[in-house]
Amino acid sequence: MRLRMPTATLSAMNGSVDLYWLPLGAGGHSVRFNGRVYEALVATVERRKRYDLYHSALEVRIPDGRFVIEMTPVVGAGEHDHGAVAEGAVGSRLLGRMSLFRYEVRCWRDGQIPDAAEAIESPRLLSDDPALAQRILDLVPLVPTPTWGRDELSTGDMWNSNSLISWLLVSAGFDVAQVLAPRGGRAPGWDAGVAVATRASTPPAVAPTAALQP
Repeated sequence: MRLRMPTATLSAMNGSVDLYWLPLGAGGHSVRFNGRVYEALVATVERRKRYDLYHSALEVRIPDGRFVIEMTPVVGAGEHDHGAVAEGAVGSRLLGRMSLFRYEVRCWRDGQIPDAAEAIESPRLLSDDPALAQRILDLVPLVPTPTWGRDELSTGDMWNSNSLISWLLVSAGFDVAQVLAPRGGRAPGWDAGVAVATRASTPPAVAPTAALQP
């Protein structure tokens, strides 16, 4: 893990990418309770111990400004501009016809990460490469938007906010092998984003053909 650099040093940079790990349901007791129930059920099925659950967000700086990238519910966004660039359904595409069951992907200039004060082992400076920071910002509008909480892309993992972040990092060329959830925790959906991004960057297999005869 790379240590967070002093603010004075960061201000002199041309770019940076910071990762935030937020406890699932931070600031919302019902979401936190439901998350614990979900983890208890999954842990029982998989016959393992229970972990704390986390979701992630990015803060990206380039010379042009600072941007917050995250996935949030559409409800509560209000009339203010939060930098939403894409939307998707929550739970099912049928329910997704209602705003109550929709999420949005934000790339919010000068935005704030809700409950950032509750973030664990954060922020983590992933990179100070301005080119990587710019690539991530360019990719945000291109992120897949399958149904939240489902595995529509056949990765073996659900799609959620962690999928968004891991998809962006892998698609931008960042090695996520060094990115670990906080100790004692896990990030459902992270593997889904990695799988989809890796799949897209892997050329399709070509069936062998017989050698041409002279």
